[in-house]
Amino acid sequence: MPAHILQHPLAAHIITHLRDKTTKPATFRTLTYQLSLLLAIEATRNLETAEKLVDTPLETVTGRVLAHQPIVVVPILRAGLGMVQPFLDTFPDVSVGYIGLERDHETAVARSYYCKLPPLAGRHVFLVDPMLATGGSAVKAIEVAKSKGATDLALATIVSSPEGVAEVEQHHPAVKIFTAALDRTLNARKYIVPGLGDFGDRLYGT
Repeated sequence: MPAHILQHPLAAHIITHLRDKTTKPATFRTLTYQLSLLLAIEATRNLETAEKLVDTPLETVTGRVLAHQPIVVVPILRAGLGMVQPFLDTFPDVSVGYIGLERDHETAVARSYYCKLPPLAGRHVFLVDPMLATGGSAVKAIEVAKSKGATDLALATIVSSPEGVAEVEQHHPAVKIFTAALDRTLNARKYIVPGLGDFGDRLYGT
């Protein structure tokens, strides 16, 4: 399943400023929130709805509300934390889980160091991680989520590489990928280019 690339003028505007190496951490965090909100809306476009009868000040009308199927958002620590708040602010029934994965800068292999998840079975599960580089962390996080009962899974990222998308598609072809940018490639150090650098460092000023 090919990645779904967010097509919106505001998204293009925001990603350009995220790439800019002169953007300060405080602005970077605000832009991350704004872009993550757009991704959250796009990734939940097909949520189930149900009819609801309500009284307006003038008459009774049948509207639609979200059906009761809770959402779970799971950031891949640490950078994924910057993408969580838009889900919490927007949707009425959201739980948060955490998966800690750290990439070895020499081998580029992801190592798990933390996992805390709410019940996942029968829920919409959104894994969030700003950078989909080699795809190793995403594949491992998806495997963890599936082992805990997740069957309805999507991955939301800000910048992705073709290699990372291909890796997720190879191992988990049913998982939808929503991204704001599909960049050119990975460099020799397994960083996305043109990319925007280390997302966690820029998010937290470290």
